[in-house]
Amino acid sequence: MKRVIGVDEVGRGPLAGPVCVAAFSISQTALISSTELPLRDSKKLSSLQREKWFTLIKLWHKEGKCTFATSYVHATTIDRIGIAPAIKRALTNSLKKVNAHPTHTILLDGGLKAPIHFKKQRTITKGDEREAVIALASIVAKVRRDRYMRNLAKRMPGYGFENHVGYGTSAHYRALRKNGLSPIHRRSFLKKIKNTK
Repeated sequence: MKRVIGVDEVGRGPLAGPVCVAAFSISQTALISSTELPLRDSKKLSSLQREKWFTLIKLWHKEGKCTFATSYVHATTIDRIGIAPAIKRALTNSLKKVNAHPTHTILLDGGLKAPIHFKKQRTITKGDEREAVIALASIVAKVRRDRYMRNLAKRMPGYGFENHVGYGTSAHYRALRKNGLSPIHRRSFLKKIKNTK
């Protein structure tokens, strides 16, 4: 059965937390167009719309209609190897988790590339707006990373992770000046802030 796998990442630019890469694999592409939910790049959907999609994706998975996986690379590793190699590592792991085969079609967003043995891969500029399987991967990555950061907020109060999920908002910078760097901050992104908890 022909499979198409969409791949997207979330968390390239935040000051804290992991980068997350999702792979979404489906054989029945017509299934996607059968729903009335709006589908686009996860950043252009509301939180409620993303959650509705994620509920539907989990139902499809339960029914055996799709598979999906996410992989994280955390701040300490990002600091050690850099963001691009970290994304590549997470991408490779997610493809392994969905049992991607070299004969499968792999559609990747932006500048992402799969390992070279995937001969039928295609990197698409603004792929999360142009290809449904990439949009669904972006939703999976965004929902899971946001949930991860909100859970961390309970253990690390005072930074506002439940609101900005690690991105460099003015509130986040104020919290950093007050509290210093937490264990999940990317020190390579914050070289001017020396104080650590």
